[in-house]
Amino acid sequence: MKFGIEFVPDMKYYELEYYVQLAEDNAFDHVWITDHYNNRNVYSMLTLLALRTRTIKLGPGVTNPYHINPALTASAIGTINEISGGRAVLGIGAGDKVTFDRIGIAWEKPLARMREAVEIIRQLHAGKSVTYDGKVFKFNGARLGFKTGSIPIYIGAQGPKMLQLAAEIGDGVLINASHPKDFEEAKGNIDAGLSKAGKSRDAFDTVAYASMSVDKNRDNARNAARIVVAFIVAGSPDVVLQRHGLSDEAVNKVRDALNAAFTKGDWPGVAKAVTDEMIDIFSISGTPDDVIERINELSKAGVTQVVAGSPIGPDKKKSIKLIGKEVISKLK
Repeated sequence: MKFGIEFVPDMKYYELEYYVQLAEDNAFDHVWITDHYNNRNVYSMLTLLALRTRTIKLGPGVTNPYHINPALTASAIGTINEISGGRAVLGIGAGDKVTFDRIGIAWEKPLARMREAVEIIRQLHAGKSVTYDGKVFKFNGARLGFKTGSIPIYIGAQGPKMLQLAAEIGDGVLINASHPKDFEEAKGNIDAGLSKAGKSRDAFDTVAYASMSVDKNRDNARNAARIVVAFIVAGSPDVVLQRHGLSDEAVNKVRDALNAAFTKGDWPGVAKAVTDEMIDIFSISGTPDDVIERINELSKAGVTQVVAGSPIGPDKKKSIKLIGKEVISKLK
């Protein structure tokens, strides 16, 4: 099992640098930095991190081929790979329609756009002159002026078709899920994509991009995850909610509580609306032993990397150290 950690660059650069160095010192393999227009620029932050770390692999988790042209993404991640001495990874997905609506980008042809973007990026990284006549992208002899090296590409995916595409053309898949059921459901589509490409599962990284909260006190860990879980519940498609047997009544209570929190500031009401069952389904939360038990279940469901996403724990610094000492050391 490999271990990653996700950070949102909504903090000062020196704070992010501190936490990433702490993760590296505590045996994390990957760090994934989110890419949203309203936070600090992902490649600026990755440049600083590449200079301040030694062993940890790093990249966007995830960028998208809507607000950045594939040629610019190829150049940016290639630069990170050069600065870091070959430690870059590229996480790329179809993006968030709600965010795109806010900045005037139409969310069209996600499957075609993803396939074409990855194909173009791979050709550019191979040093080729790219002439490409796709449904979305048209390239006429584009070429990078420096050698980037080979950079693994991980594709963010949820739905069946995107999961198949990720397995077919990617080196790994990033799935926003924390429960074994979701990976058992995804397995067939991943296998179909791998089979189409003639690839082995051994050469493919299936990543649980999970909400995680770890503390020696189980209740403290789980309570710290409640607000994050509320957003996951509210944004989950019906097929996922039905898979886990959550009632419309329970889900609507969470959505109503979030609306009240945004209008009246009642965030304690949000935490109260989130049930223990929801925490079990949509996060990996509890003591180190609880977390180890869940990770072992995920491993049996085909997961090969677990990413510790928000909130990480009630105290980020203590939780990173605790995961390194009490979880990673026992599972690597």
